[in-house]
Amino acid sequence: MRRIRRLVHLVLFCPLSKGLQSRLPGIKVKYLLVVWLGIFVGSWVAYMHYSSYSELCRGHVCRMIICDQYKKGIISGSTCKELCEEHSLLFQRCLSSSPTQQVYSGLWKEKEVIIKCGIEEALKADSNPASAPRRDVVLFDKPTRGTSMDEFKEMLLNFLKSNLGDQPSLAALVSQIITMADVNQDGKVSLAEAKSIWALLQLNEFLLLLSLHEKEHTAKLLGYCGDLYVTEKIPHSSLYGTDVPPFLQPLLPTALQRVLHQWVAPAWPRRAKISIGLLEFVEEIFHGTYGNFYICETSVGNVGYNEKYDFKMVNLRKVATEMAIRGFLKGRHCEQNVDCTYGQDCTATCDKLLKQCKGDVVQPNLAKVCGLLQDYLLYGAPLELKDELQKQLRTCMTLSGLASQMEVHHSLVLNNLKTLLWKKISNTKYS
Repeated sequence: MRRIRRLVHLVLFCPLSKGLQSRLPGIKVKYLLVVWLGIFVGSWVAYMHYSSYSELCRGHVCRMIICDQYKKGIISGSTCKELCEEHSLLFQRCLSSSPTQQVYSGLWKEKEVIIKCGIEEALKADSNPASAPRRDVVLFDKPTRGTSMDEFKEMLLNFLKSNLGDQPSLAALVSQIITMADVNQDGKVSLAEAKSIWALLQLNEFLLLLSLHEKEHTAKLLGYCGDLYVTEKIPHSSLYGTDVPPFLQPLLPTALQRVLHQWVAPAWPRRAKISIGLLEFVEEIFHGTYGNFYICETSVGNVGYNEKYDFKMVNLRKVATEMAIRGFLKGRHCEQNVDCTYGQDCTATCDKLLKQCKGDVVQPNLAKVCGLLQDYLLYGAPLELKDELQKQLRTCMTLSGLASQMEVHHSLVLNNLKTLLWKKISNTKYS
């Protein structure tokens, strides 16, 4: 400790030789001012970053609540034993961006995974453990004791209709949910199993994971316990492979962030392959098996890729069903279009005469994705391809209006862009 103090003293108070100080007396003061300013800014950034850690990262609270309910027989799940008895499902690095939505990287069966769990906003990290059981009253309240299997299936079907629309394929999804709920595979669904799967379905991301499980562009669901669930870890959780840490983003100019992204981005042919996967995902959620879905926060941090450069949707919390958006917009008062925005960028038109939002999103997924891909694909693109690529991206970004009224044009633009990229990388090592 004494050596550290001496080193600090030397750096701060003896930065220049005495001869130079006598000739340039003003340098020492300026030098000290710059050093202290640097220390102040660095300390402020560190404080802002770490002061919120205890509030954002409450995995221990999440595990305590889940295991408490599991030991009481209130909930069940395929990973409960590993989490609460064997302790082989391990929480590692905190990735949470909200206190009520806990996200951790973890280790399970010698593989890296992502663990997600919700915490009631009223429950604070320093709460008395005695307050934890209120969660079973709030969350694990359905179905109630005495509910028959047929009644539970009807509950599930009605819930799916209200969230996904009256799709002909919902009966198959109900069967899939029942199979998933039957953890011990005895052909029956216990009350604890039913309560757990019902609580999970209230989570938008889990519902979308089930709805899009047949697609290759979402993370695989590996298991769950209560409303805690585990998915595979996507190696690269940003379109550019890595992203500027959130606490640094306000400090860096947009132009500098763009340069950093370009510097760490994969080679152009690999970016083309990732982009094709993203376009395929847009195609899949446009009139998909279980209805329409909208990407309501189009950013590089919500999309990523695996070690084979196959596109993966990182954050399904930013994707919404058409029913959810219509429910939000129905009867909503507005003065301008921005008042009719669901999430970050799912915006509908405001009827200024009636002062109410209309029910359809103005800008389709494809237009927003093409805006995201513009910088991503044009940087480093082959010269013989760049002009045509820029032209097609510009056409794509101008798409607007009701997707149902422009389905043919939407598909044509999407397929043209996919074909242009695929022709350039097909029959190469990048394909």
